[in-house]
Amino acid sequence: MSSATPTSARVRRLPVVGALRLGRPSDVWFKPALSVVAAVAPPSLLLMTLGRLDLAPYTMAGSLCALYAHNRPYAARAKVLAWVILGMLGGLAVALVSASLTRNAVVLVTVGALLAAVQKAVCDATRVGPPAHVILTFVSSAALFVPQTPGQVPGHLALAAAAGVWAWLVGMAPAPLRPHGPERRATAQALNAAAAYAETARGGEEGAGARSAAYAAVHAAWQTLLAVRNRPSTTRRALERLVIRAEVALAAPADADPARLRSWARAVRGTGRIPRTGDPRREEDGLRPDGVGSRPDGAGPCRTDGGARLDDDSLRRDGDLLRERDELVGVAAERAVAPRPLWSRLGPLAPVAVRSALGCALAGYVSLALGAERPYWALVTAASLYQANITLTWSRAVQRVVGNLVGVLLFAAVAPVAQLGPLALVLCILACNFGAEALIGRNYWLGSVCVTPLALLVTELPGYQPTGELVTGRVVDTLVGALVGFVAAVAVTNRRAGRRVERALTTVDRAREHAARVAADPSSTPAALEAARRGLAAAVVDLRATADAAAGEWWQRALPQERVVLAEQAAHRTLAATVRRRGLLPDPGTTSTYTYTEGASP
Repeated sequence: MSSATPTSARVRRLPVVGALRLGRPSDVWFKPALSVVAAVAPPSLLLMTLGRLDLAPYTMAGSLCALYAHNRPYAARAKVLAWVILGMLGGLAVALVSASLTRNAVVLVTVGALLAAVQKAVCDATRVGPPAHVILTFVSSAALFVPQTPGQVPGHLALAAAAGVWAWLVGMAPAPLRPHGPERRATAQALNAAAAYAETARGGEEGAGARSAAYAAVHAAWQTLLAVRNRPSTTRRALERLVIRAEVALAAPADADPARLRSWARAVRGTGRIPRTGDPRREEDGLRPDGVGSRPDGAGPCRTDGGARLDDDSLRRDGDLLRERDELVGVAAERAVAPRPLWSRLGPLAPVAVRSALGCALAGYVSLALGAERPYWALVTAASLYQANITLTWSRAVQRVVGNLVGVLLFAAVAPVAQLGPLALVLCILACNFGAEALIGRNYWLGSVCVTPLALLVTELPGYQPTGELVTGRVVDTLVGALVGFVAAVAVTNRRAGRRVERALTTVDRAREHAARVAADPSSTPAALEAARRGLAAAVVDLRATADAAAGEWWQRALPQERVVLAEQAAHRTLAATVRRRGLLPDPGTTSTYTYTEGASP
């Protein structure tokens, strides 16, 4: 672990200009953008035809669920979208019932803050991903300040549920055409990131940044591939081999071939056959039962039964193939372990929930004190700030303020067009939806430029309002929410998150050492081997869950992401050794002169 990223405390200047720098757009930026338009347009146009555009805010609550789970395999996406829709309906129900029972603004702000805290904690615990809790908080907070009667609540919830079902169908629509599209994209990103690191492996600041990005991409690829816990298909198995090749490139960048990695990435993105990387278990991959096979580089025959001595390149390549096979078996063992129950993952997130509740409540109260009638925007602004560390939290505050200020100017320009009629209003809303999702990947503030007029246009659905009042109120609420939310982030800390990651790493190391000892002991019983294997697999799953929870927390020590990935990789190989010890996989030493040492580089 000597090469691990250090975890010493860091003190950084809070950026301003850097927070607004534009990045490259996502490779699939158009997918969520088109999905949200397809989910919002039919219900809104139908209500417009019926002359009930005032009900569109409720259908839009369900339609916005189409923004979620675009990085998940379709089997996992179906479940995630269903839970997101149910979560949205639950928050909306609490908000609508509260609005029907009281008009006390302080009570409503308190309810909104508590909802925001629950939504933040649950989304972090379940790793829902972008846009996470922000959309759910926006929907429930806005509904709190819409006049309701108890009799209207069931109908409004039914509209949201119907739109949610349509959003689910929109999200699952590409599955028949590209059943492994999300896994392919994640694998391609890992290969490209590994190639970029191999090209900058000479060191320096650029190389360090490329290494960090590569480890993050590989980790994200494993998260996507392991999101479905059933037996992997042939395609997913082939993609796992490619991710392992990316890991091999990270371990030995000087020996990696960036051009080949990029070629694999290009091939993976399409719908064609997954590139073959070579598998020592199969005859056609070059290792035949008679011990004679093709060299891994295709240069000619070689012997693996103790005959002619293999050259260094061939040994290294054989070692890579053995590592690939070992880790595939380890990944399968990890997939067999069930995830921790939700309640056990929520416990460490208590400080996150407290911070969200405090920041949102204070932002709403201050907005009320300044005379706002509907302070939900201040509440949503505060809820959207909290990121992985204090620097990113500050950056998000800067981005939110700049994006909203530019966005109100855009709204002032668009409002006259939107007020030409219902169709013009719906088309403006659709354009803002598309623009927000198309641009937010380049920088959050750029997406906020479209999100702000979108939110203001939604308030126009029940009836047109004075543009000047909307603009003034939104500016004040943005500034209040950003300032109060950041103060709450500084005041409420969770420094235990870093210690939990360190303890999880220690647990994995100890479990790996124990499993290795048991596997190496000839007298070990099958029961002891199985206990050691399952204990290590459970520790690896717990490490990933703990690291993901800490990634959503801001603490002064840098998250040791590289150490997490290296620990997982070593654990996968040790898991393979325990499986081989039980006789479920041939010992590689019986088929090759190459001696594989657990944890060593080939």
